[in-house]
Amino acid sequence: MTTLRVATINLRNRSDRWLERRHLLVSQLVDAAPDLISLQEIYFPIGQGRWLRNQINNRISGSSKRPYQLIQRRKRHLINGYFEGIGILSRLPILYHSTLSLGYGGRIALRANIELPSRQTVDFVAVHLHHISHDKEARAEQVMQLAGWLNTQRRVTRQIIAGDFNEVPDGTAVQLMRQGYHSAFAKAWGHDPLATFPTALVPTDGWAACLDYIFLSPAISTVQDARIICQQPHSEDDTLYPSDHVGLLTELSI
Repeated sequence: MTTLRVATINLRNRSDRWLERRHLLVSQLVDAAPDLISLQEIYFPIGQGRWLRNQINNRISGSSKRPYQLIQRRKRHLINGYFEGIGILSRLPILYHSTLSLGYGGRIALRANIELPSRQTVDFVAVHLHHISHDKEARAEQVMQLAGWLNTQRRVTRQIIAGDFNEVPDGTAVQLMRQGYHSAFAKAWGHDPLATFPTALVPTDGWAACLDYIFLSPAISTVQDARIICQQPHSEDDTLYPSDHVGLLTELSI
């Protein structure tokens, strides 16, 4: 039996005080010690993904080259794709990886086939769905595309899908996900988080919701723990958070 720690966090690209909050993000990810991390809103022009990997690695090992490796992909859009994308940080060997176009501004899903210490493999998928709140049909379409891709092309029974779904727990896209997968947080606690967005980093009119999830295929049935991470503000500024989203962490037995 292998214990696997999986996390997801939306970086909020370089917006909202990135230079001030970036080391807060690094520290809290190091403390969480995930084996796999799904990253959304990576800002490519400043090498944000590589910077994050190097900082985390240096704090852990003193070398920028280990323990995490990074794979990242830009959005497939002429303009948006220059600026932003998604990625995966992995402590474990990546055997192969692939992407799926999800449309709506060039959004993609990024899949990495991960080799576990037991020599079993698991597909780890980073995703960031369409963000316009009333476009529920668009996110439903993206989820159906995603499920079809994962279960027809090089299908692996153990699948973990983590990211910002931009959908509340009773929304159409999340309900479609629940037809074939279960939420790790809900499996551990009986419900999804009350809210993963926003933090005090960004102005708000009082609206808050759970938008971020870690979904598991039925072959992964044992959730040892699930919790919120990257939720601590700076000790001297209670409006400075690692991101506008909190992160999620789950510990699995595979």
